[in-house]
Amino acid sequence: MYELKTKETDHSVIEFIEKIQNPKKREDAYTLLNIFSKATGLNAKMWGQSIIGFGSYHYKYKSGHEGDAPLVGFSPRKSKISLYLAPCEEGSQKLLLKDLGKHTTGKACVYINKVADIKVEVLVQIIDYAIKFIRKTYPQ
Repeated sequence: MYELKTKETDHSVIEFIEKIQNPKKREDAYTLLNIFSKATGLNAKMWGQSIIGFGSYHYKYKSGHEGDAPLVGFSPRKSKISLYLAPCEEGSQKLLLKDLGKHTTGKACVYINKVADIKVEVLVQIIDYAIKFIRKTYPQ
């Protein structure tokens, strides 16, 4: 049976951020930690070894695959910073992304080079949208 690799852990978010070698990427991680914490009102938790997540939800797909995931989160990866913000190809969120600033998107991720490239107030709106979307799609 398939086992999820990305699970909530009790590892320290601060210790993880402090281990980021690039000083600018580390500074951006602290900035995002502050933005996501304020926007969600939730405590940050490590998910797997490299994702900082906020809140959680349980999903179950039509295929039967199910698991738990953070409502929203981010990961300061070497090349880009991944922002986990639910599906980005629909509705209001897609419109908000036009105003975000320099970024690229994947199915459920937004990728940025640095926080200075984006408008924080738009990111906060996208975080709010993502949480509402997930809670509506996967009610507890």
